[in-house]
Amino acid sequence: MIQATQNPVDIINARVPGYKDLQMLLVNQEGIIEQILPMGTAGVHSRAPLLDVAGDWISLGGVDLQINGALGLAFPELTALNAHLLGKISQFLWDAGVDGFLPTLVTTSVENIQRSLAIIAEVLPSQQSGAKILGVHLEGPFLNFQKRGAHPAEYLLPLTIDQVKRVLGNYAHVVKVITLAPELDFTDEVIPYLRSLGITVSLGHSQATAAQAQRAFEQGATMVTHAFNTMPALHHREPGLLGAAIIHPDVMCSFIADGKHVSPTMLEILLRASYQEKGLFLVSDALAPLGLPDGVYPWDNRQIEVKNGTAQLADGTLSGTTLPLLVGVQNLVKWEICDVESAIALATNAPRQAIGLLRIAKSQPANLLRWHWDETTKKLTWQRLFTVG
Repeated sequence: MIQATQNPVDIINARVPGYKDLQMLLVNQEGIIEQILPMGTAGVHSRAPLLDVAGDWISLGGVDLQINGALGLAFPELTALNAHLLGKISQFLWDAGVDGFLPTLVTTSVENIQRSLAIIAEVLPSQQSGAKILGVHLEGPFLNFQKRGAHPAEYLLPLTIDQVKRVLGNYAHVVKVITLAPELDFTDEVIPYLRSLGITVSLGHSQATAAQAQRAFEQGATMVTHAFNTMPALHHREPGLLGAAIIHPDVMCSFIADGKHVSPTMLEILLRASYQEKGLFLVSDALAPLGLPDGVYPWDNRQIEVKNGTAQLADGTLSGTTLPLLVGVQNLVKWEICDVESAIALATNAPRQAIGLLRIAKSQPANLLRWHWDETTKKLTWQRLFTVG
């Protein structure tokens, strides 16, 4: 069993995603990473006390760019009465190995979106502990009706600048990512407008052809939401949105690794075809029952059934998962889809890259995870090392 260390210390004999060979991490008394250097670097000596991790992996915590709720709260249903649950969710996610997240607002009424944005905007400056809210992910309401998935059709809106302004209201500064269907924009103005506001544009819930996707990328879209799901399948004559994204060096695709939304075989194809963590990142797509037992739960004005971590509507439509982000890392290794380093990076380094945050490096707080691969049991486990305010 991996033992957690309460106080920051120098770490030796560590494997770090993105770094070759064994490393030492020099951590000062304030809990800041001063250096990440190869073991045996001339003239550099670790200071006592030391933590020898004996070849285990060291990383920052995960970053979840698509999470719809937890502990019974769906983020589109935030009100003044339940806003206090955001703090509990942040702590829950921290305990689940997540450093930061984007509360995701799925398609709902403009009034609900505005209310949730207002509450999150108020909370952002006062965050004290737990996983940090990094902004909001709007998944809708500018989605293709035919690829809406579990999103309620009555709240879908046409993709125009006027409608975007209506949805964002005074809270554009809170929105970090927006998922939209680019083929709905007949003016070619919406994506450049969103980019001018500093919002990352992700394509999803879309029928876009490869040519339409390429045009959206040229306009500034840099992400694709949950690869394979709610988009045309890859086809040898029409590669579609996903095909265009996979070969684009500046576009990153999120994906869900629960084994239900996408089969492990297709995930392996995706990983082999793309740039590994350079072009992909994990998301949980977790719903409000995250952290609660399997069962039937309310979901807007409908119900979802959660069984073995997968949530479905009554008609069988997949609506998300209730598995924490780092379970996806463990699944990728268990399925032998990728090695331990790549799997860890897909939940830690890669999502940070997708929204312009730093990977693990010097001058960062040493909020670190220690990952251990047991060759006998073939299991990957993790534990937090430090908590730095």
